[in-house]
Amino acid sequence: MPHTKRRRLVTTVVAVSLGATALAACGSSDDSKADSGPVSLTYWAWAPGMDKVVDLWNKGEGKKDQITVTVKKQASGDTLVTKILTAHKAKNGPDLVQAEYQALPTLVSNDAVADISKNVGDAKSKFADGVWQQVTLGTDAVYAVPQDIGPMMFYYRADLFKKYGLTVPTTWDEFASTARALKKKAPDTDLTTFSANDSGLFAGLAQQAGAKWWTTSGDKWKVAINDAATQKVAKFWGGLVKEGAIDNQPMYTPAWNKALNTGKQIAWVSAVWAPGTLTTAAPDTKGKWAMAPLPQWSASEDVTGSWGGSSTAVTTDSKHQEAAAKFAAWLNTDGDALNALAKESGIYPASSSAQLSGAFSNPPEYFSNQADFYTDAAKIAKTTAPSAWGPNVNVAYTSFNDAFGTAAKNKSDFVTALNTMQDATVADMKKQGFEVSQ
Repeated sequence: MPHTKRRRLVTTVVAVSLGATALAACGSSDDSKADSGPVSLTYWAWAPGMDKVVDLWNKGEGKKDQITVTVKKQASGDTLVTKILTAHKAKNGPDLVQAEYQALPTLVSNDAVADISKNVGDAKSKFADGVWQQVTLGTDAVYAVPQDIGPMMFYYRADLFKKYGLTVPTTWDEFASTARALKKKAPDTDLTTFSANDSGLFAGLAQQAGAKWWTTSGDKWKVAINDAATQKVAKFWGGLVKEGAIDNQPMYTPAWNKALNTGKQIAWVSAVWAPGTLTTAAPDTKGKWAMAPLPQWSASEDVTGSWGGSSTAVTTDSKHQEAAAKFAAWLNTDGDALNALAKESGIYPASSSAQLSGAFSNPPEYFSNQADFYTDAAKIAKTTAPSAWGPNVNVAYTSFNDAFGTAAKNKSDFVTALNTMQDATVADMKKQGFEVSQ
């Protein structure tokens, strides 16, 4: 095994050119003996209703194959990642885990998840390229099966756009012009807000612009959080905040909810899961909103970012990796399983075919006025840009909240905040033992 985190993950990332890797060797094993006869698997997941979905497996495919899965409900985010790594260190981790895409590099660098490329069949064909790339980290290895995704979109009050004579923006330049035009017509109304408590939103916007925050160069990591693409995004939003064209308050607060519900904010840059949030945040405006593709940096482009989403990974601690991989593939590609996930867990499936069937045949109730909501969403999902996550996303996100929180509040330079985020991320990686080039 490699002796540092840096070597473990870099070796994995350059697997395409070097062939079999040390991590792949750790994560692959001959399970033919272990998986003969009854097998019991444990799945750590946070999605609501997952136990009901797994029951379908246990009563169907699982019963036939003598593979039983038990769900252990967990917290999400960094809390779960820490718990997985702690369990792995003690060599008593579960068989499967629900892992957010940005957490996979951390889990891979700690040898906590296995390469299941030989055990997932033709699963790759079920997903858009940009989605599948998130579970391969750009290699021939497969570290998870995509479960749900969050392609980003533009939401707006159709009635108020009509009232104020506004046109739905198709480019970011048009977005800025729309924000300014609204301010002239209704000074007390904002198009939207820049929220400094949503690092995932900013990451998705940077992703759409072509940013690649973490990549490898030789045997080193390259961190480029303040690359040209992200600086463009930071300058754009920072400029709108500084001139007062949009609000600078965080989202998911009572004040934000009220602004949406009363028409003081009339648009929201969000993701496919937004209808659920709007149902709670702005209940009085049901049926008044519409969804459109995210504005583009160039009129000739057609690309979106991703905000949220998770996968199902098999751990290196599992003694039944082949059986676990079979379940992971079923969970995220089988039609009945995906319909159940949509119904019980409220997910938007990563599987392309599932995005137009079952629970997604009709629009969300909140958007009953937009019959083609999910048809358009599926088209947008196919344009998801590739991501480039690294082993310390949590540090970068925390730094974003701090640096951009101050910049948004003071209406100060967003690029300076971006540089702070870059420096904090690089310093942490070096502290952890990763070799970093800038």
